[in-house]
Amino acid sequence: MRGSPAPLRASAALTMAACSVGLLTRLSLRVQRSQVQRPLRRLLSCPGTVAADLSREEQSSGSAETGSEDRTPKKRFSEVQNERREQAQRTVLIHCPNKINEKKFLKFLSQHGPINRHFFYESFGLYAVVEFCQKESVTSLQNVTRTPSLGPEAAIPFKSRYLNLKLRNSLNQTSELSSIQCSNQSPPSSKKLYQLLCCAESVDDQLNTLLREFQLTEENARLRYLTCSLIEDVAAAYFPDCAVRPFGSSVNSFGKLGCDLDMFLDLDEIGNFTAQKTSGNFLMEFQVKNVPSERVATQKILSVIGECLDQFGPGCVGVQRILNARCPLIRFSHQASGFQCDLTTNNRIALKSSELLYMYGALDSRVRALVFSVRCWARAHSLTSSIPGAWITNFSLTMMVIFFLQRRSPPILPTLDYLKTLAELLLKEFFEYFGNFAFNKNSINIRQGREQNKPESSPLHIQNPFETSLNISKNVSQSQLQKFVDLARESAWILHQEGKDRPSPSSNQPWGLAALLLPSVANNMSLSKKKKKPASERIKNLLDSIKSSGAESSTATNGRRAISTQA
Repeated sequence: MRGSPAPLRASAALTMAACSVGLLTRLSLRVQRSQVQRPLRRLLSCPGTVAADLSREEQSSGSAETGSEDRTPKKRFSEVQNERREQAQRTVLIHCPNKINEKKFLKFLSQHGPINRHFFYESFGLYAVVEFCQKESVTSLQNVTRTPSLGPEAAIPFKSRYLNLKLRNSLNQTSELSSIQCSNQSPPSSKKLYQLLCCAESVDDQLNTLLREFQLTEENARLRYLTCSLIEDVAAAYFPDCAVRPFGSSVNSFGKLGCDLDMFLDLDEIGNFTAQKTSGNFLMEFQVKNVPSERVATQKILSVIGECLDQFGPGCVGVQRILNARCPLIRFSHQASGFQCDLTTNNRIALKSSELLYMYGALDSRVRALVFSVRCWARAHSLTSSIPGAWITNFSLTMMVIFFLQRRSPPILPTLDYLKTLAELLLKEFFEYFGNFAFNKNSINIRQGREQNKPESSPLHIQNPFETSLNISKNVSQSQLQKFVDLARESAWILHQEGKDRPSPSSNQPWGLAALLLPSVANNMSLSKKKKKPASERIKNLLDSIKSSGAESSTATNGRRAISTQA
């Protein structure tokens, strides 16, 4: 990456640790020992993590390479989850007047205990997220909070941590009120994004700019865990020892501002109590109701929780109980946070997938930048959609990026000049790789880091790394896959054009990633005039010739730097 220090070759032990979980297996591993080796060893080898589980099952061969690290994790995935959940349990969500004296507001709350952190945001009004230092402070505040009087209507007396602040004698306080600085919870507009991308100095800068603008902020991450904690309070009325945990984009480091909040009701902690050893000759068990299957139990549990959220959950609107889906769920909007939420139950496989992606993102800063850029490109061309259907999902795209990085060959040479152009190179190679991938006969397997024969006739087959019999992209239609392939080929062609990889001092035309995001990209291509063959076939032939000449040139200068797309 731009401004990266010269990388050093890491020890063989770290290489094997990365290979054991198939993390970027085809890129040779070169990292700064002092900055990366220790935290990665801890991240990949701790008992109970995805890495430790997979390394016991299989050992893979190969080498991996990583570039500069911008956010080397100091904690395991499970540690982050537990810490965030504990923070959320000490936090309250307060609906505030549009103008408020922040100093007096905090002084009022401090009567119940010291405040660790707070921030404001807007979503159908002004809200404050306030984290106390002790959970007892939350209880103290709840004890002096009253149920509102609604006149002829009746209020459901549910004692939650979602509160409403009103001003006494507001007319006398007008001069003391002021506007509050709010935390941003939304991604940039398309216009602002184009401006930022066009003002960047290189494609490398463009990818990092897009990542910086779209990734979840600290405040947004805290709000997501708080929302889960508030839903947990509702579920705990029926299951006192349950936990509601976020998974997917909210926790795997690939989430963008505005993404949905996926959560699951974890009842495993309740079952764990039955496994504890007891002394004596007696064994005590709870009286429970029996149902025919675990699926029926899931449907009944979610049906009751959904009804409770609909009738009693403050801020929960538009509740839908989708109980006959392959994975039954409750879908609703949390009005106060602005999140669209999906609630499932006992979905620990999804949490393991989140942990795996978290580790991929932690290994190399370029992984996240490339994923964000490919997703943005796909959304700009309507390859993905927030509406369920035959489109490619963001999760499938993320798996395709990881698979491409696993299969990329040859290893990256660690010269400073090469590293500065590396981000652009990876973006080009991603589009080339999947523009020429044999989707008709091969499936994508990131568990082993290789393509394999398709076990079914679905247009796109991406194996679930934990439930290997499942295809995570089974919904994708042939027409949507072909659209993806055509756009990938066109985008690779554009990035190969002279002047499209850097800003031009004499032109204000979009370049690099900004050029790829234009909706009319296919219509603006110079080869679209007087075409005798279909665009996808012409571009494929052009890419083949570019790769052939590029491979010869690279081999002559660097020996091993030939690009193989393995079509």
